[in-house]
Amino acid sequence: MNLKKLSKEKRNQLILVVIVTLAILGGLGFGLIKYQYASLARMAQKKAAAEKTLQQMRDAVKRADQIEAELVQTKKALTDLEADMAAGDLFEWVINTLRRFKLPYKVEIPQYSPIGPTTEMTLLPNFPYKQAAITVGGTGHFHDFGRFLADFENEFPHIRVLNLRLDANPAASATDDQETLTFSMEIVTLVKPNAS
Repeated sequence: MNLKKLSKEKRNQLILVVIVTLAILGGLGFGLIKYQYASLARMAQKKAAAEKTLQQMRDAVKRADQIEAELVQTKKALTDLEADMAAGDLFEWVINTLRRFKLPYKVEIPQYSPIGPTTEMTLLPNFPYKQAAITVGGTGHFHDFGRFLADFENEFPHIRVLNLRLDANPAASATDDQETLTFSMEIVTLVKPNAS
């Protein structure tokens, strides 16, 4: 087709039709086709995520024996830790534990409040263990009490000392050791499940 033989009006109409056709094709390309490419990219991402999950599952199946052995070890470690937890008569358990533990230390603990009720754990939310608290008081030499307290918290990871209050011992005379102090502290212990 020869554009020179067409009239000016027909040529302008033909150019307008070509421009409109190109605009429509461009719109389709950017609208529909670009959307399809974006959809394909999303599907490729989902496929990659699914393949990664599948590979993790395959790895877990291959390691099933190892995972089972780790589970047995973890259950044993948990059982060992629970063996030292409070159970039965909680008041008696706390007092006996403190009395046995304080033997090598020059610390006296004659004051015991009644043990509080077993409650939900307040330190960590949704924790599977419950807790009980008791307030104790006594006297001891500054250094002995410091060693007692540090060793006590290290020996019993399931017991925490809260609200510790230290005062100079008013009963100590000027001739007695001036480093004697009185103390009061709240002992919070985890309670073995199904033990209270």
